[in-house]
Amino acid sequence: MNHLMRGLAPISDAGWKEVDAEAKERLHTHLAARRLVDVAGPHGWQYSATDLGRTTSLKESSLPDGEEGVVVRRRRVLPLAEVRVPFTVSRQELDDAERGADDLEFDDLDRAAKQIAMIENRAVFHGWAAAGMTGIADTCPYDKPALGENAEAYPGVIARAVDTLRRAGIDGPYGLAIGPSGYTRIVESTEHGGQLVFDHVRRVLGGGKIVRAPGLDGAMVLSLAGGDFFLELGQDLAVGYSHHDAENVTLYLEESFSFRVSEPDAAITLTV
Repeated sequence: MNHLMRGLAPISDAGWKEVDAEAKERLHTHLAARRLVDVAGPHGWQYSATDLGRTTSLKESSLPDGEEGVVVRRRRVLPLAEVRVPFTVSRQELDDAERGADDLEFDDLDRAAKQIAMIENRAVFHGWAAAGMTGIADTCPYDKPALGENAEAYPGVIARAVDTLRRAGIDGPYGLAIGPSGYTRIVESTEHGGQLVFDHVRRVLGGGKIVRAPGLDGAMVLSLAGGDFFLELGQDLAVGYSHHDAENVTLYLEESFSFRVSEPDAAITLTV
């Protein structure tokens, strides 16, 4: 038995298999940030903090009397944040899973997956001050070009952003993270001559990724070379058990993570 308490749930192995598969599918749709940054771990539920490799010097007055000439430093770490989002599953649906049903209703799981993915995405892109995390957009040192609403102009704006990164010594390939409405414009639009905007943008990025990013305000061009942005996982996203009654089983999605920016120059934020 671990902290997820799955063994206490009135769910068979077959039922858990269905729940886990549904959770994985829904999370994959919404998790955007971890497709663009370095991911370390998972290190396990007991992992508590990211080592920053830095120290803070303590004053001699913090030592007992008579301990002069001693140098004391405190290691600096970034604590991981724990996130838990509950959801319910009908016991009838779980029974139907046992019978082999393949059209199960997991609407509340979909809602929970969107919510927890949004929390992770926003922590990476825009920071989470209460948890001590600074986002990529918060550290961007460049002016913020505007994409606008005309998708035909996107390749030019993105090309100038890529050129800005190159001139700053930031290697590619490069990725584009963009909010859902902007992503839809890229996918649906063509340029004069019938060329897809999506294909043009990918060439501008040097073959990098274009990622639909729920939770991101505007868009962002960033280096995919690695070593610039770090998402560290303690507990990776997993389903745990809370409680149940005669009708429903209350479960939850849970993870623990930290995020830090190592190279602020490696990304440029675009407004809409």
